[in-house]
Amino acid sequence: MSFSEKKIRAVLILEILGRPPEFLTETLEKIIKDIEGEKGVSLVSKKINPPVLMKNQENFYTSFAEVEVETESLTHLTILMFKYMPAHVELIHPQNINLKNSDFEDILNEITRRLHGYEEIARMLQNEKNILEHKLREIEDKKILKENSKKIEDSSTKKKNKNKKID
Repeated sequence: MSFSEKKIRAVLILEILGRPPEFLTETLEKIIKDIEGEKGVSLVSKKINPPVLMKNQENFYTSFAEVEVETESLTHLTILMFKYMPAHVELIHPQNINLKNSDFEDILNEITRRLHGYEEIARMLQNEKNILEHKLREIEDKKILKENSKKIEDSSTKKKNKNKKID
């Protein structure tokens, strides 16, 4: 088996939505350029479809690109999946993939590393959310105390004025 037969060829479908429509095309171009710059990845072909207005959405567009890549290994393809999150992947070549334990370990370790990274981000966001909720409650409590003290003050002032009128 020659080196090129060990390579993995795949088509990635990258979807994007947003506005304005020109932004979608520019963003897909940038993503494809980034993919092309990835270690162990060669760009074979690309096709960016023009943005179309989304159904039932005012002023929101969607577009997609078909990107054919050749990677040096299944690990490189796995990294692409986690980094660029394509909507669909089609493996073109080879028809059968034989893996050594060490190759499969590399893939599993890459998946695990990425999942730990996502979990860390999720934990940090959860902590920041809790801090913001706590601060918001403090602000709301202070506002309520201030409003209540103003009501008490107003009530007290009215009583004093009423008592002055009686005297």
